[in-house]
Amino acid sequence: EVRLVESGGGLVQPGGSLRLSCVASGFTFGDYPMGWVRLAPGQRREWVARISAKGTTSVYSDSAKGRFTISRDNAKNTLYLQLNNLKIEDTAMYHCSKSPYAVAGVGSSSDYNRFGQGTQVTVAS
Repeated sequence: EVRLVESGGGLVQPGGSLRLSCVASGFTFGDYPMGWVRLAPGQRREWVARISAKGTTSVYSDSAKGRFTISRDNAKNTLYLQLNNLKIEDTAMYHCSKSPYAVAGVGSSSDYNRFGQGTQVTVAS
């Protein structure tokens, strides 16, 4: 059974930082692209970042570029998202996600079909 468990969210002031983690189990983690999406109340789901299976390629949303960094440790079956210079509009539930295909790149976001329960990030002064 695929399981994705996120942690690391919390309350932070604007300009602050957080590091989110996602521990995966139930599949060969290092074979699949992974990503982070976020969902804020009243907003559409937004893809934040995706990373290839070996961690050599990553893509970011325009809102994440230059502030967020996605990474992975395949030996620890763990996906990370470093959030820097956080803004109030970054407040959302952040979910990690798995592609169903063991492709070389980051895959298509529309294909990702497994999501964790999420970790809440709240940015407020």
